[in-house]
Amino acid sequence: MDDADDNDEGEAEAGATPPGPAGDPALQSVRLDKWLWAARCFKTRGLASEACAAGHVKVAGVTAKAARSLRRGEEVTIKTSDGLRILEVLGLSERRGPAAVARTLYNDRSPPRPPSTEVPGMVVRDRGLGRPTKQERRDIRRLRGY
Repeated sequence: MDDADDNDEGEAEAGATPPGPAGDPALQSVRLDKWLWAARCFKTRGLASEACAAGHVKVAGVTAKAARSLRRGEEVTIKTSDGLRILEVLGLSERRGPAAVARTLYNDRSPPRPPSTEVPGMVVRDRGLGRPTKQERRDIRRLRGY
């Protein structure tokens, strides 16, 4: 290989434009399950399809099927075990990329998670300490409020 071949290959790689921060500008619409997968809302496309089939995904407030075409500017609501996610579609992509690129596909307008509260009166005892003594039982009852 000579140096001219190396330069041609480098120019070809530089000339190919990967999808920008807002996804592929040539795309007008994308299947919902593909977009959910590409935006890293679900680990696999199959899980995204299952969530759509179960009614956990809504587009513009209407339950959506996996094959529904998704366009820029639409609002996607996803119900997961972590809570409710509300995403505004900014870009479209059919390919899953790095998480940093995936975050540019949407604007997250999810409500903040409520702060986690510890249950008052939860007494944690180390294993192997045996049965609580009478004094420890009284302390536990006092903590629990009865």
